[in-house]
Amino acid sequence: MQNTNNLNKTLIVTSLIGLILTGCGSTMNNTQKGAGIGAVIGAIAGKGTGDHDKKRYVWGAALGAIAGTAIGSYMDKQEEAFREELAGSGIEVYREGDSIRLSIPGNITFGTGSSSIVTGFYPVLNDVVKVLNRYEKTKLSIEGHTDSQGDEQYNQNLSILRANSVANYLQSTAVLPARLQTLGFGESQPVASNDTVEGRSKNRRVELRIIPLEA
Repeated sequence: MQNTNNLNKTLIVTSLIGLILTGCGSTMNNTQKGAGIGAVIGAIAGKGTGDHDKKRYVWGAALGAIAGTAIGSYMDKQEEAFREELAGSGIEVYREGDSIRLSIPGNITFGTGSSSIVTGFYPVLNDVVKVLNRYEKTKLSIEGHTDSQGDEQYNQNLSILRANSVANYLQSTAVLPARLQTLGFGESQPVASNDTVEGRSKNRRVELRIIPLEA
């Protein structure tokens, strides 16, 4: 009997989501569709608890709707804050779905062949920290990259050391360590040609990916 009930619930959810995506597709934007789908799933989940109290049923639907729409708005506000704080700093801000990527050129952050942050860049990192600590419902992936000049293993190690340097500074300014992870990609992910001086400059970078914590 329980398996039959679960199957029925699955069929109900699938049918209702299909109606939202097809029957209302011409009049609903993506945010509205997300809210509708979230409400359906939340409602079914609330009813599935075995508590048929009407208030609990509505609360389950509300939770589903919030989960479907709140992240986008939260990241919109955070993106705007980054763009305001970092204007003219040399850091490029990119929006990628529900995530934000900050691209930090290595030539304004580190000396050649060094993993020590140049003193003049600390005020800019402090502006990054202001936003990070204002929007705490995010996790951060700090990713180091290099150009292809020199030994591949050396570049790999350097990219890790540079990512760790940025992470250590963020931690020293009260960004919780549990929010951070560091990765080194060495020369494996260029964004420009390594055959030109300008291209190599673009490839020497640290990227900070801000990812929402989903409920």
